[in-house]
Amino acid sequence: MLHIVTDGTADMPSDWKDAYEIHILPISIRFGNKTYLQGVEINAEDFYRLVEETGIIPSTSQPNPHEFVELYEHIARPGDTILSMHVTRKLSGTFDSAVQAAKLVADKFQVFPVDSMSGSAALGMMCREARVMDRAGESVERILERMDFIRKEIRIVFAMDTLRFARMSGRVKATKAMLASVLRLKPIVWLQDGMLYMTDKVRTRNASLEKIISAFKEKLNGERLHLAVVHANDIHTAKSVFAKVRERFNLETSFITDLSISLAVHFGPGTIGLVAYPAKG
Repeated sequence: MLHIVTDGTADMPSDWKDAYEIHILPISIRFGNKTYLQGVEINAEDFYRLVEETGIIPSTSQPNPHEFVELYEHIARPGDTILSMHVTRKLSGTFDSAVQAAKLVADKFQVFPVDSMSGSAALGMMCREARVMDRAGESVERILERMDFIRKEIRIVFAMDTLRFARMSGRVKATKAMLASVLRLKPIVWLQDGMLYMTDKVRTRNASLEKIISAFKEKLNGERLHLAVVHANDIHTAKSVFAKVRERFNLETSFITDLSISLAVHFGPGTIGLVAYPAKG
């Protein structure tokens, strides 16, 4: 039997976890002296409320190897196979924890840790596709080949509404963030080779949203896509962007989902992201 495990940076529709039998190991969110498990002890609404009330941008911490071992042993029986797919190791130690845990349970299960080289909806879509392939009778080797294709072909871009969170979390140097804030610029951030890069800064919110759509059109023009629109506490804008991409792109599947708390910590409310990869390959 194949079990699919991921972490709290994976973004997906709320019904996917049960529909595709995806096990999610939550990320810890720390506000001062208090620590909450994402999705268990704190939801997105609580997160944004606490940020406003306390003025604190929380820190995050990845699951440790022991937590992975506990989950593996809870969901699997001896001889089972576990596909454990996680946020890019260039931004988190979560994947390395999974690798260590896989060694600790090697006498019980066959665990395949996968560095997604991404996160957010990309990770959610990888989990879904792995389960669809598994149910179609595909081998683990073939599933791993497809996961490798997706992580190489995935495109992820975010239009941030503010640099406040990125500056406070340390993802953007304070001087650059302050300059951009004074000028009221809207940053465009791409994930490339597992790392985040600020590639553009435009003047208005609408211009930033049009920028990410047109950039996606240029990079993925003509291909049939699996595509997601992710948002940080801004469902109204997400729906508007979703309507535009459905008109302009050739879509196999598409959905809107929340940006996970563990990522919103760095991007901030109002962030809108596009995530897509070719349906065929």
